Amino acid sequence: MAGSFELKVAKNGEYFFNLLAGNGQNILKSEMYSSKSAAMNGIASVQKNCAEDAQYECKTSTNGKPYFVLK
Repeated sequence: MAGSFELKVAKNGEYFFNLLAGNGQNILKSEMYSSKSAAMNGIASVQKNCAEDAQYECKTSTNGKPYFVLK
């Protein structure tokens, strides 16, 4: 099963999206966007840039777990 995007509205009215793996696990949470169209542009950007390794920055959280940032 392929991954999918989930667009949501936060309690403050801003938009964000999650990228869900084929098993339903959340593998990416976006920043907050002031409009639905801006969030949709964010999804398009992830779709365009996700295949390029140079677009990722690997980091380590304060609890020692690795995570990545899509530039």
